[in-house]
Amino acid sequence: MTKDLHQRVLATMARHAMVRPGDRVGLAVSGGADSVALLRLFCELRPQLGIALAVLHFNHQLRAAEADVDERFVKDLAETFGLDFLSGRADVAAEACLHGWNLEDAARRLRYRFFSSAAEARGLHRVAVAHTASDQAETVLAHLLRGTGIAGLAGIYPVAGRIVRPLLELQREELRAYLSRLGQAWREDTTNEDTSRTRARIRRQLIPLLVREFDAIAVTRLARLAGHAREDEAFWRMLEDERFHALARRETGGAISLSAADLLAPLGGLLAVERGAGGKREPSPASTMALTRRLVRRIFAELRGSREQLTARHVAAVLDLAARSQSGAKIDLPGVCVERVFDRLVFSEALDASAAVAPRADSARPGDDFAYTVSRPEPLQSSSIVVTEIHRRFNLKRVDWPPARSDTVFDGGALDFDQVHWPLVLRNWRPGDSYRPQGSQRVRKLKRLLLQSRVPRSERGGWPVLTSEGKVIWASGYPVADELAAHPGTQTGLVIAEEEL
Repeated sequence: MTKDLHQRVLATMARHAMVRPGDRVGLAVSGGADSVALLRLFCELRPQLGIALAVLHFNHQLRAAEADVDERFVKDLAETFGLDFLSGRADVAAEACLHGWNLEDAARRLRYRFFSSAAEARGLHRVAVAHTASDQAETVLAHLLRGTGIAGLAGIYPVAGRIVRPLLELQREELRAYLSRLGQAWREDTTNEDTSRTRARIRRQLIPLLVREFDAIAVTRLARLAGHAREDEAFWRMLEDERFHALARRETGGAISLSAADLLAPLGGLLAVERGAGGKREPSPASTMALTRRLVRRIFAELRGSREQLTARHVAAVLDLAARSQSGAKIDLPGVCVERVFDRLVFSEALDASAAVAPRADSARPGDDFAYTVSRPEPLQSSSIVVTEIHRRFNLKRVDWPPARSDTVFDGGALDFDQVHWPLVLRNWRPGDSYRPQGSQRVRKLKRLLLQSRVPRSERGGWPVLTSEGKVIWASGYPVADELAAHPGTQTGLVIAEEEL
């Protein structure tokens, strides 16, 4: 029987490449039956695996003196087998209260934080924890009851970074029988009997009911379901990753954007299917909705570091923004703002509410207001203005006109230097600004030009313009004013160039 356990553990470890000869492996031992069985099995398999072992124990300080007895028990066990022992502790209840975590979540976070720091301190390649097929079944059921998708059905992963789970295909009862044959004692955690906790009720009430009344191998079937879900999840993650990098774009300031159309139809024509003589038909939005939802969650995680706090309701709100909103509409997710900017959705980290200032519609934000007086440049010289508010430098250069063929061609045209009234003012656009661009038959409002050029509202406030005697004679990205534009009789031109700092 013991030999069978050895072979199954070795097979699990080989299948998932959990350890290599020469590795230093930390064994997470709480004192309970599963973790004590992990320790005993690894001690027996150590020569065959060619690894070094250490014992890690974390005291959650939830059961006062009882938790201290557990720690002493594990330390003695490590000494018995000649293994290094490293312990950590934290007031889990206090940390849970401080951060608003539930008790189980706080215990898990702090325990794994200890494992990570211990591994770094002791040079451990892997940390083995004692999750079993029974834990897997409980996890799948807990996720089902909470309401989950494929990712939740995947349950506990055999390998997660440095963490490995060699006992994931063994059941709890098998390990207890193994310890009983060895005459090996273990510690019982009395909190596992507290059926006011969902996990304890699943373990003590729901699973026994399923095994007794529905299927004697329910635990095995649930663990197998998790394995199938992990395979599917691996495929979805690969596709999600490919589509994210193909469709999403990093914006200035760390924001992430993508086309609303691409979000709603993320495969485009990649999976067009034959439709008889009528040609090909692209997949419908309904058929790719799973990928669409995953992209929303992926972008959120890229900005926030995890997918926690993002609910199905939040995802639905983003999809509604993509499908039915107009430019300028926005919604707030936990810590993330999503804005419709013409045909794109822009995801950005939300500002701290205490620091946020609501902008005036179509006007400069407070930090964007600027006005710089521009002096008259000397012949063959230029006036340089650094506008720190928008991180740009502007150079106004006096040049002979028309320029020689070998000279730089200025796409925005040039002003007739002798017709310009000095000094000029370089400032941000303001509501009401208008002028007649070179080649245009009528005066155009700058607001309208910015809209037609699909300049996001967030960038309009600081849009640079040049004025002479209060009149706009140039705007960034557009031709100079027609009445002051260089013409065949112009002798000296004034050209404006800009660069990003």
